[in-house]
Amino acid sequence: MTTDATPDPESQPESSGNELIEIGPPMTELPSIIKEGDERQMLTEFLDYQRTVLLRKTEGITDDQAAQAVAPSDLTLGGLLKHMAYVESNWSSYVFRGDDPVSPWADAPWGDNPDWELTSAADHTIAELQEMYRTAWSAADAIYGGALSLDAVAVRTGGDGRHPSVRWILIHLIEEYARHLGHADYLRQAIDGATGD
Repeated sequence: MTTDATPDPESQPESSGNELIEIGPPMTELPSIIKEGDERQMLTEFLDYQRTVLLRKTEGITDDQAAQAVAPSDLTLGGLLKHMAYVESNWSSYVFRGDDPVSPWADAPWGDNPDWELTSAADHTIAELQEMYRTAWSAADAIYGGALSLDAVAVRTGGDGRHPSVRWILIHLIEEYARHLGHADYLRQAIDGATGD
């Protein structure tokens, strides 16, 4: 069976201007967030929403587009994915649970390049970066889920020399995602005009 590859514009639904333009496979569905419930579930669902939006911002782009910066910034969508994979791993595994750094973070030349996770993202395909990000996200969820309460404190200290609680880490992650999603919005629109969640 053959189909006309050119859709009839009059048969297409009118755009609201708020949806992300989909190219390629269907995009990851956005999770819902409870409006009532316990604190732990609410924090986790807000964090998962932010995580999913970042993933969606990188769906339907090519490897070259993932490595595309918009002057004067050096940030790329691929770089943001790898950076947040590192952030997820660092706070959950290294700081909270006290594990030694794992690959690729353990082998990174941080002394020579403090922004290594951002600049080295161009060495990966977008599929590899998405998998790295999903893996770090899943591992972090398992670690925080094993904590008895939001008041459980990390084995290691944060940058201020204090041991953060699970509550603090989750709120910090929401804050960091919120900042970087603004970057991702700008980058994605500059790359192909896509906007929205």
